[in-house]
Amino acid sequence: MCDTLVLRQAGVSWLAKNSDREAAEPQRLLRLPAVCGDATRQVRTTYIDVAQTADRHAVILSQPSWIWGAEMGVNERGLAIGNEAVFTRLTAKKGEALLGMDLLRLALERAGTAREGIAVISEHLQRYGQAGPGGYRDKHFRYDSSFLLADPEEAWVLETAGSLWAAKKVERWAISNALSLGHEFDLSSQDLPGQARKLGCWNGKGDFHFARAFDTRLLPWIGGAHQRRAMNQQFLASCPATAGWQELAAALRSHGQRGEDFARHNNRQVCMHAGSFWRPSQTTASLIARLGAGSPQMLATATSAPCLGLFQPLAFAVGAGADLLSDVAQPVAQSRWWRFEPVHRRALADADFRHALQASRDQLEARLLAQLQKAEPDWRAMQLEAESWHAHWQQQALAEPAALNGWWRRHARL
Repeated sequence: MCDTLVLRQAGVSWLAKNSDREAAEPQRLLRLPAVCGDATRQVRTTYIDVAQTADRHAVILSQPSWIWGAEMGVNERGLAIGNEAVFTRLTAKKGEALLGMDLLRLALERAGTAREGIAVISEHLQRYGQAGPGGYRDKHFRYDSSFLLADPEEAWVLETAGSLWAAKKVERWAISNALSLGHEFDLSSQDLPGQARKLGCWNGKGDFHFARAFDTRLLPWIGGAHQRRAMNQQFLASCPATAGWQELAAALRSHGQRGEDFARHNNRQVCMHAGSFWRPSQTTASLIARLGAGSPQMLATATSAPCLGLFQPLAFAVGAGADLLSDVAQPVAQSRWWRFEPVHRRALADADFRHALQASRDQLEARLLAQLQKAEPDWRAMQLEAESWHAHWQQQALAEPAALNGWWRRHARL
């Protein structure tokens, strides 16, 4: 389960996403350099080999540790993409092909704009298909993908069902694990209605509707997909012209009407917390990207639960957010995600600890955002402050380990 939203206003595009995955599934931030003149013929994605391209953009990826692709990311050209699982009538039940996360990384490495990103994804989707186990432990978990793509000039929603797809140019849009496109879209697979009818997904009566033709009901209902999307659509419809970092962070931290009563959460929360058989997913990473003039700017947590984590500035500049980033060659246990997990778990079970953590986080985050607004941010100073904050709360958490419920002890061992 995931939530992604895009907002265009005042000549700037914003993309924000919560990546919801299995509890205790590490996710790391990687910054990969640009490549020029690579002679390698193929690249191994999560499950299959695909043709490699000689020239690739520098990228920042938020990546589940076992997957080649990424849940969300930004490239040096100012293209940002987030993807979602969708459960369609054409989702493959067996076999291996590209995951939606692989398609996302391929687009970021090879495309410079949102429209080019659609071309990369649709080309690879039709050439290689999409399929394969998408879960960390649950290898029966399979899905298709939807995407939000944004660059400084425009934003698009791209949704898929098997190898079929449709895309629409948007200004304010949210996606949350259910298809959102209806009668209107700007681009699509060749003869999409005809292919849908041939596959038995549409009876040919009335106007063709993408979501009605391909979407399923059970998993989106269990996952609260429509309710979460409605929350984000309401936020987008009502946010002021001055909306920016703070407003988007608040949207990703939203628990709706149930607040911090985690035991009563029901998958209808944008900031998701695992804790039962019916609630096995949680937010394991969060990212916000601002795409305007100049190099893209980002905030990232690189930790579980944005309501508990610190949104820290990140960019492509040398040294920018260096403490957030992982080295792909290093063990995932050295990642920011893994080191923060004792803090996350103690905060779930200890309200006093949680409130103190959040209060100190809010003070530091305000200082970091003020520094980010400067013409030349002091990246080293921001890094030192963030490292000190994390070290303090990790020490506090380890001094008194979390007393978590039985579900966490059985299903989410570190």
